[in-house]
Amino acid sequence: MVPKILIVEDDESLRRVMHIQLSREGYETTSVADSEQALQTIGKAPQNLVITDLNLPGMSGMDLLRKVRGEYPETAVVVMTAFGTIPSAVEAIKSGAYDYITKPIHPYEMKALVSRVLEHYRLLEEVQVLRTCLDRKYGFEQIIGSSETLVQALEVAGRVADTEATILIHGETGTGKELVAKAMHLRSPRRERPFITINCGSIPRELLESELFGYVKGSFTGALTHKKGKIEMADGGAVLLDEIGEMPLELQVRILRLIQEREIEKVGATSPTKVDVRIISATHRDLAAMVRDGTFREDLYYRLLVVPINLPPLRDRRGDIPELVEHFFARCKAKYNRVELVLPPNLMPYFSAYDWPGNVRQLENAIERVVLLSRSAEIALRDLPDFLQASRNPVEALPVTLPEEGMSLGSVERQLILQALEKFHGNQTRAAKYLGMSRRTLAYRLEKYGILSETLKTLRQSV
Repeated sequence: MVPKILIVEDDESLRRVMHIQLSREGYETTSVADSEQALQTIGKAPQNLVITDLNLPGMSGMDLLRKVRGEYPETAVVVMTAFGTIPSAVEAIKSGAYDYITKPIHPYEMKALVSRVLEHYRLLEEVQVLRTCLDRKYGFEQIIGSSETLVQALEVAGRVADTEATILIHGETGTGKELVAKAMHLRSPRRERPFITINCGSIPRELLESELFGYVKGSFTGALTHKKGKIEMADGGAVLLDEIGEMPLELQVRILRLIQEREIEKVGATSPTKVDVRIISATHRDLAAMVRDGTFREDLYYRLLVVPINLPPLRDRRGDIPELVEHFFARCKAKYNRVELVLPPNLMPYFSAYDWPGNVRQLENAIERVVLLSRSAEIALRDLPDFLQASRNPVEALPVTLPEEGMSLGSVERQLILQALEKFHGNQTRAAKYLGMSRRTLAYRLEKYGILSETLKTLRQSV
């Protein structure tokens, strides 16, 4: 888009010259003589930049600045001032002006300033767009599911996200512990600072100390320079200590010191280094049992356990599986350019019946495999992984009557939905859970098969 610039100057000759100069640079330029006209112009068409004189008839340029910054914060303001009134320009900057320029105005100086202002605001807008994309990618909105246990866990996470509380996330492998931690960081005041994940179980024991805390030059053979550890690199932000239960006992006391004193000691250092980080921990292990066994420090355990968040395994929220399947299926089709693929409803029970020991991560991997290896436009039973094919025989479980002349899969699904709604007297939440699908998926099916609100009303009245 062509940037819009508004010039507010009561000197007609100067106003005309500036208008011509900026128009020649390719900007969509408007010029007015006073603040009232300026506000009317901005009200009709938001401007990217307002260049205003401070001394204007009627409402002053300073008042115009405050009004624009208050009502149109995405609009940049530059003030023009005579050399002798620079203190007023400084006051204008304190009130929100981006910069000032002194009269007489040189064309090249004006060109450079306008270019710099617009580039600055373009970058701010780009950062905001990227931040929004991150929120969508890693925010709570991306954690799919409506089961009661998951909703309760996310509610706790949302309530403490913008605090400094130390968090311990517990859940089996693949339940989304890192995703929840990232979402919490993006909701916190530290969101503009780093979020660093440290997997305590994947780093070799002999390297874990230097990876966490860093080292100083000459502290050991090969330490040719100073090196920051991952905790120091996250200064001002947050650290996720993933699989904290795998951390050796001798390093657990160092983490306790980090939480209590907000300081670390680098390998080979003679004095501690202060750091400001929020600690979020995650584990699939029973830390309380490890404390009893003497393999995890009790004092660290209670320091970590300020706010516990328990993420349920997928087998305990089967009603979310159909929605997760549809989400990953759509994403993988787009990723591998296989938009023609169709996943027929009769295959969904196979996904819902399986226990998914690897949880959401395993489900996503299974869907990706299906999309990559399917042989035709409609996915068949043979395209599913062997462990899914063996999970259930849907035909034996169908509580429907199959006519001799046959029926379509859609009519089977419609009959199943109607029977479930009848069973629960029109209660859609209970019917969705019974059918192994999310409430949102059921609503989509109701619309698809024309099961209208009048039908549901009749079912409820039959109670």
